[in-house]
Amino acid sequence: MTNPSQSQGNASIPDENRGKILQRGGGELLVEKLDDRFAVNATSKQEAWDIVNKAPVQINPGAAPPQLTEFIVDPAQKDQVLNQVRADEQVNYASHVYQIKDNPGSKLYVTNQITIQFDPTLKGEVIQSIAQEFALEQIKQVIGIPNTFVFQLTANSTENPLKITNRLITRSEILTAEPNIIVRQQGYYRPKDPLYTKQWHLNHTGGQDLVSGSHVFAEQAWDITKGSRSIVVAIMDDAVDLNHPDFQGLGKIVAPRDFKGKDFDPDPDDAGEDHGTSCAGVAVAEENGFGVVGAAPGCALMPIRTTGFLDDQTIEDLFGWAVDRGASVISCSWGPSAVNYPLSLRQRAAINRAATQGRDGKGCVILFAAGNANRPTNGAINESGWRNNAISGNTTWLGGFTVHPDVITVSASTSLNKKSAYSNWGAEVAICAPSNNAPPGMGLPGIGYVATPPEVRVALRGLGIVTADRRGNDGYDTGDFTYGFGGTSSACPLAAGVAALVLSANPDLTAQEVRQILQQTADKIVDPDPDPQFGFRKGTYDANGRCDWFGYGKVNAAKATQAAIARRVTLSVARSISGENSNMLMIPDNNPSGIVSEIQINDSVTIKDIQVSVNITHDFLGDIEVSLISPSGRVTLLQGRSLGRQTALNRSYSLQTTPTLRRMLGQSAQGRWQLKVVDAIANDTGMINSWKLAIGV
Repeated sequence: MTNPSQSQGNASIPDENRGKILQRGGGELLVEKLDDRFAVNATSKQEAWDIVNKAPVQINPGAAPPQLTEFIVDPAQKDQVLNQVRADEQVNYASHVYQIKDNPGSKLYVTNQITIQFDPTLKGEVIQSIAQEFALEQIKQVIGIPNTFVFQLTANSTENPLKITNRLITRSEILTAEPNIIVRQQGYYRPKDPLYTKQWHLNHTGGQDLVSGSHVFAEQAWDITKGSRSIVVAIMDDAVDLNHPDFQGLGKIVAPRDFKGKDFDPDPDDAGEDHGTSCAGVAVAEENGFGVVGAAPGCALMPIRTTGFLDDQTIEDLFGWAVDRGASVISCSWGPSAVNYPLSLRQRAAINRAATQGRDGKGCVILFAAGNANRPTNGAINESGWRNNAISGNTTWLGGFTVHPDVITVSASTSLNKKSAYSNWGAEVAICAPSNNAPPGMGLPGIGYVATPPEVRVALRGLGIVTADRRGNDGYDTGDFTYGFGGTSSACPLAAGVAALVLSANPDLTAQEVRQILQQTADKIVDPDPDPQFGFRKGTYDANGRCDWFGYGKVNAAKATQAAIARRVTLSVARSISGENSNMLMIPDNNPSGIVSEIQINDSVTIKDIQVSVNITHDFLGDIEVSLISPSGRVTLLQGRSLGRQTALNRSYSLQTTPTLRRMLGQSAQGRWQLKVVDAIANDTGMINSWKLAIGV
């Protein structure tokens, strides 16, 4: 695997390399063509299939995404045959099939679309001139990103999307240019043998292979809420068995959608489409006296069947559907099949739109499974020992979705409060949730489900997860339930169910506030043992309260819902006074003195209650600390350096959420109040947009 080099806007790319470099996520990936195949988009599937009667090719059934047909061809004849196919009037476009260099599991399909982000000051006539130069047709504007558009190649385009984007990226007036590529979606779980028929992950009182506190304390949370039908959990997956007994009930199913079958019935059609049913069961299986119970049984389910492939349009469609139809929480137990997969501009924008504009501007809570290869969410490993030497040498692992700053990335812990051996890890992990234990493994196209080396030679204890299964004999187990579900695929919807309980308890919370609650109330489970594959130890917490294996800890449904209720509490005293400062201030970068924003309170009254609301944006909020300074000089830390890659801080701090504010009680409110923000690390910058102070008297 070749590490991506960072693309510079005016860098020169030699002509011979323009077809070998994929612009992706602000960097470059080296790719190579597969010698024996190409893909075709025709006016209809029948017209595509008819190519076998016109050229010396064979169809590779089921290999390509739905809009394409993949053909096998003699490598010596490929270029000649490809030119012949492109000349066919029934062919919209035909392209090579690629893989990331030295990674045969990363098959890439190139569409005829490219995304271009122009300088925000560039005028429309210049944009049109550039489009005409490359014979591009504008399709649509990308929502949420200024001066960014999707273009489609036309019959007059003389180069393929890779070459065109590599020419465009060298121009100073263009910030980003990316082709829309498609990779196969990879589910994160493969089922194991049945273990126990008890849902220990929700609650347990001990037993074989169970330690105290390894569950999520669901029963205590259910004393507050079992979930509300107004809170909708979207399960994006292979399919969901909608007729399963545990998905029945008035208002249970909301806005089902099948993007693979292009209809509104996301039931499984094919063998092996079992994953989504089990994920949905973990999150929201109904409490009906039958079968299993989900973490948020009272919440609604939005089942979304994916195509099984990932490209820009697909991600926009999936998240757009969820946002536009009222999803509150979005659970994704899948990722790209490619080992190194930076998100495209459009994919990042689609997720950001859901996280910031969903739920009437409060944002959808988006969770992704960390993955099951026991590899970093973003980092390099010197690989060896893979079957057929599929991956070797210094290899960069990048999950794309799991490093998006608006995503809550969920790793897995076991019934013994240890790291699940397969669980991916890294700085992007936000929380963990209980699941099974098993050797690390992942699926690669053309290779199948394989164990990730080095081989694990120690016993791996831990119970599996009991959840819903496809009815009858079609699922993981005979019957309507499976007894050994697991992987981060199970941890993710469990955390999603807890997030749904949090919103059921307090629907006014923003997506960022839900994330904060899940992280701040998580149990700090500790695993001092070395990793069975690599021997390193990453199961203890740093000064900021997080670790690479568990994030901020194991999700605790009881504490999280209690914290959500606490945030509903408003100033409960007879009278309040308030002040606001809306003057925007730049936060000095890497400056221990920081910046101070002031509010003057003129009333000479005694403080009986206090609440501080802040609105700060920053390229990396993990760099900053926020403190409140009273007129008497008393300092209270409101926000430590625990926000990581988040970029927007818009929350309120009260006596319930920040007990240290109690030191302000009994003082006089009169005088100069200060909000002090310190950026402790160089490079990333930000701004105080506004802050408010409310004092109960």
